[in-house]
This record gives sequence, structure tokens and C-alpha cells, in this order.
Amino acid sequence: MTLRGEVELFFGALRFFTRLPVPAWVGHSPEKLDRASRYFPAVGLIVGGIGAAAWWIAHWFWPPTVAVLFALAATVWTTGAFHEDGLTDTADGFGGGWDKLRILDIMKDSRVGAFGLIAFVFVLLGRFLALASLPAHLIVPTLFAAHAASRFFAIVLLRVMDYVREDALAKSKPLATHIAWADLCFAALTALAPCLFLPFGKLACALALAVLVVFYLARLFRRWLGGYTGDCLGAVQQATELAFYLGVLAHAPQAA
Repeated sequence: MTLRGEVELFFGALRFFTRLPVPAWVGHSPEKLDRASRYFPAVGLIVGGIGAAAWWIAHWFWPPTVAVLFALAATVWTTGAFHEDGLTDTADGFGGGWDKLRILDIMKDSRVGAFGLIAFVFVLLGRFLALASLPAHLIVPTLFAAHAASRFFAIVLLRVMDYVREDALAKSKPLATHIAWADLCFAALTALAPCLFLPFGKLACALALAVLVVFYLARLFRRWLGGYTGDCLGAVQQATELAFYLGVLAHAPQAA
């Protein structure tokens, strides 16, 4: 593929996952979105960078906890709450469904139920508390690393599980449903790069917790759905982002 083709794939991924503007010449198709999946962690780097910039600016004017709130608000605005929507739909589906068809039916409902709201509050509050509890010098590298790594963990499901086909009205379409091994390795390297700026002990704990979360959710999806949906990928991203923060925090120095 030409350099222009690679740039187009990157911008395609950026347009799909964020509100950020992209050039008008960037095309779109399900096939291109599949090939663009290699750049999902790179999009995470941009989202994490926006959050880090918001935190860095805000921490000069407000207390650390308020700066973290600005960082989270910036990342949610940048993505249009895309992944949070997947989290709430997944929680509602698995919380209220009793078989595959009912779970999928609930997940396609645009309304947010009790399970979705509870999951959203706990995950958002968990992200806020974990980041606010980190030493200031770790917040910026952690934001970069967590956003890139969590998107990599989400696309792992594209390689190891089947996409659960839904009808044409499913609001999760269009969706990347496949990733080649070479592209997955490229995505892994992209996700790993910002992680190297974290101390090894903190990084190891963060990755271990995230892997455990992915393993649990993948088993849950396979058992009840036989695969994954777009909402499931959003839930994995949100859950592993929180797990990553908690892993870094687990090795953070405790205040006296």
C-alpha cells in the first residue's frame, strides 16, 4: 500500500472513533475500516494526548483532582462517548438478557437502563479516582499508555473471536470485524511504545490486570453470544482502560 493509502487508513480510523476533523478526500468502506484497525491504538495515542494536554493546562490553575476531571472530560468529548456507549449497552444486555437473542436485542436499544447506568457511573468514577490518586508525574504517561493499550486489547477480539452478525438496523455498523496477524503485531507495537515510559513494575501490574479483564470478558462474550459485537469492543476498551489505571496505581507510592 502507498503512503497516501496508509494515511487514508489512519484518518479513517480517526474519523470513526473521534469527533476530530479529517480531510474530505478520505474514503470509507467496511473493507478499509478492517485494514484501518491496525491504527486503532494510534488513535488512542491522540485521545490520550488530548487528555494529557487538558490535564497539563488545567493543573496550573486548579487542584489536581479538578485537572483530572478536565482530562476525562476532554477524552470523552474527543470520542463523543463512543466507547462509553458500548459499555452501557453491553452492561444492559448482559444484565437484563437471559439468552443470546434477548441480549442482542437489549444491546441494540438506544435507551440506557439501570445496569448500563450503574456500569457507566462505576467505570467513570473509577477512572477519575484512580487517575486523581496517581502521583502527578505519572498522569501524563499513564493517559497515553492506557488509551493506546486499551484499544489494542479491544481489537484482540477481532483476531480471536467471531463477529456476531446482527440485522441491518444494528446501530453498531459499520464496524471493523477482522484484523490480520501482521496488523495486530503493528498495533501491539504502537500500543507498547508509550508504555515504555512507565516504570516496569507499574507497567507489568497494569498489563496483567488488563489481560485478566480481557480474558474474563472474552469468555463471557463467547459463552453467551458466541462472539462479540461493536458494543462488546467498547466495553473492553472501557474496562481495560480502568484496569490499566488501577494497575499503575497499585504500585504507586502511598502518601504518608
